Amino acid sequence: RAGTEPGQTNDYMQPEEDWDRDLLLDPAWEKQQRKTFTAWCNSHLRKAGTQIENIEEDFRDGLKLMLLLEVISGERLAKPERGKMRVHKISNVNKALDFIASKGVKLVSIGAEEIVDGNVKMTLGMIWTIILRFAIQDISVEETSAKEGLLLWCQRKTAPYKNVNIQNFHISWKDGLGFCALIHRHRPELIDYGKLRKDDPLTNLNTAFDVAEKYLDIPKMLDAEDIVGTARPDEKAIMTYVSSFYHAFSGAQKAETAANRICKVLAVNQENEQLMEDYEKLASDLLEWIRRTIPWLENRAPENTMHAMQQKLEDFRDYRRLHKPPKVQEKCQLEINFNTLQTKLRLSNRPAFMPSEGRMVSDINNAWGCLEQAEKGYEEWLLNEIRRLERLDHLAEKFRQKASIHEAWTDGKEAMLRQKDYETATLSEIKALLKKHEAFESDLAAHQDRVEQIAAIAQELNELDYYDSPSVNARCQKICDQWDNLGALTQKRREALERTEKLLETIDQLYLEYAKRAAPFNNWMEGAMEDLQDTFIVHTIEEIQGLTTAHEQFKATLPDADKERLAILGIHNEVSKIVQTYHVNMAGTNPYTTITPQEINGKWDHVRQLVPRRDQALTEEHARQQHNERLRKQFGAQANVIGPWIQTKMEEIGRISIEMHGTLEDQLNHLRQYEKSIVNYKPKIDQLEGDHQLIQEALIFDNKHTNYTMEHIRVGWEQLLTTIARTINEVENQILTRDAKGISQEQMNEFRASFNHFDRKKTGMMDTDDFRACLISMGYNMGEAEFARIMSIVDPNRLGVVTFQAFIDFMSRETADTDTADQVMASFKILAGDKNYITVDELRRELPPDQAEYCIARMAPYTGPDAVPGALDYMSFSTALYGESDL
Repeated sequence: RAGTEPGQTNDYMQPEEDWDRDLLLDPAWEKQQRKTFTAWCNSHLRKAGTQIENIEEDFRDGLKLMLLLEVISGERLAKPERGKMRVHKISNVNKALDFIASKGVKLVSIGAEEIVDGNVKMTLGMIWTIILRFAIQDISVEETSAKEGLLLWCQRKTAPYKNVNIQNFHISWKDGLGFCALIHRHRPELIDYGKLRKDDPLTNLNTAFDVAEKYLDIPKMLDAEDIVGTARPDEKAIMTYVSSFYHAFSGAQKAETAANRICKVLAVNQENEQLMEDYEKLASDLLEWIRRTIPWLENRAPENTMHAMQQKLEDFRDYRRLHKPPKVQEKCQLEINFNTLQTKLRLSNRPAFMPSEGRMVSDINNAWGCLEQAEKGYEEWLLNEIRRLERLDHLAEKFRQKASIHEAWTDGKEAMLRQKDYETATLSEIKALLKKHEAFESDLAAHQDRVEQIAAIAQELNELDYYDSPSVNARCQKICDQWDNLGALTQKRREALERTEKLLETIDQLYLEYAKRAAPFNNWMEGAMEDLQDTFIVHTIEEIQGLTTAHEQFKATLPDADKERLAILGIHNEVSKIVQTYHVNMAGTNPYTTITPQEINGKWDHVRQLVPRRDQALTEEHARQQHNERLRKQFGAQANVIGPWIQTKMEEIGRISIEMHGTLEDQLNHLRQYEKSIVNYKPKIDQLEGDHQLIQEALIFDNKHTNYTMEHIRVGWEQLLTTIARTINEVENQILTRDAKGISQEQMNEFRASFNHFDRKKTGMMDTDDFRACLISMGYNMGEAEFARIMSIVDPNRLGVVTFQAFIDFMSRETADTDTADQVMASFKILAGDKNYITVDELRRELPPDQAEYCIARMAPYTGPDAVPGALDYMSFSTALYGESDL
């Protein structure tokens, strides 16, 4: 029995213990082994010009046995003994057995005497040992043992064939279809497999044996009748015969290996091309969205109405809440996909991916920066515009009220000033007219302030770009022109009255006193009504409290005002008594004023009615401001928790990414737990967004309860989501690199420790000086040129920093076990049968359909002097797969 040397594994020898046990052999098996082993020996001995007839007789003198070993090993044995005596024969056989043992085979229970004596079982056992060592031992498929390797090879080659199921080296071969399938797989022109029948094993077996002997130079080692007539054919005979097929087709095996290598390389290229297409589309879509969005954010054209501006604010809120967050995720995913693609290209020894013009990651970042620059201040501009429009609406309403009051007052004044009543009046009437005119001038002076207010409000509306300024200006100009005209008419009438003053001396002092006191009081009441009906805008409780205090102070003046009213009415009553007593012909009217007691009482009643309305309006506004204060406190309480939480998570993620606790998988799991907790925190952000919207809808513009604005929280939240996703991607890429480069966890920890030590600024990156110090600490002794070369590898973009990913790529690149352009070119050369070109038919025969068509579509036609129709240039295609620098 054959054995193994230390360190070798010959699992196929384990079942061969029947030579050690009772040396019994089934008669049918013995017959099959005699024929098979004899044919196998003769297939080698004929190369030396001899053969054997009887296996147990012809090896007894050891001469042909030694010759057989020399032929199959290619080595010279010791010189044989030429004597005819038994001792000479034993010496020769021992030389043969010693040579077998020198090849690492342990012979058990087989001695020279048994071979010399013609022991058939021992002789067959010895030949089987030789066959195992020199014909089968070196067969290995996918690192299996020899027997399993040969079986796996047979299964793979016959897998596509109907009615063939190779599971062993005995009954699986009885119907002969397995032998025919092996031949047809490698030489389809020799057998018409479609005409074979499973129920005709003799024909199948004889067909295979005849074809193998005639065309493949494999001698007939088996009898079809013996195989069919034996319940379980001999395993050793079948293995010996099948091994001859394996060696006959070994050249095809090399082609299959080359095809597998090419398939692997093409699959990597196809996957990478798909990733590149995905990146280009995602980048184009994102850039197009940014291009459409920026003009909208940069549009600062104001609207004329509050409703239109509030709609713009609502559109901006929808953009921040609904439209932008998915784009933030797309941008982050784009960077992750780009980094993953570059890592895969680097690990498969491919050139780095260069996106098309304008779609670089830096282009995306630049465009995104422009987007955020356009977005910056847009919300603040909207709120300022709303405040401006609110102020404009308030001013416009105030202008209309004051203008209406003034226009009502001036109604008929011009006609009154133009009348010539003094021309036919008596002296007393003239005096009365003069006093009346003095009262009017007093009234006119009192209205000067209102006219100036109207002009000032109109000016402010102009300065604030009020949309209806033309109509406001026209109305204001009309009032001012009328006011100037009233002044001129007043001056003209006074001059006319004074010319006749000397003729008119009597005057009713009581009417004059009434007129003088009634006019200011009437003006005061009109002012009070104006103030009580004046609209107001406040933003804090303190402001509404100030208005309330002013109102209370006004109410405190009402008793004195009522006394004045009664005094004025008393004057009028006194006039009435005098008129009635002295029968003065004045028709009961006051010639100096148009203000009647009924008008004074009416306006006084109106003032009294407006006071409680003002009370109610101030109370309601006070309640609204209290509600706004609750909204501020509610938002501040949440923001003061969420803001620090986001900062803490950012710091914790930063620590995880540079620590060395556990494996990269541990770090990845830890980071994914953080990611889950962050995603679960999203409802709190949404709740805060809701509170923020309530605050803005209430037109609240400041909040003393927190330093955090919604913008701070949004930016921090987006940075947190992006940071955790990028950190997870960095660790995943480190795992990809570690596994592809065969880096152990201890090596990865050493790399991380070195990197952290020289990452002095703790930014997750080493600058140039720190990286040089790190290399020196690990024993690198390089000059400026060598260091510059290394920096071009680890920092191809010349940013002046080295990331951890680039660092571990550099540390492990020398041990990379990757395919090269030369290897792929050599594989194509095998498929092409050593030609400088490969044909379309050869590609379709050796490669799977999709990868064959992939090559055909990309290979250039071969134009060498030995070109034939359909010839393709596989050399330039191999070079293109890896880039010119690898060759």
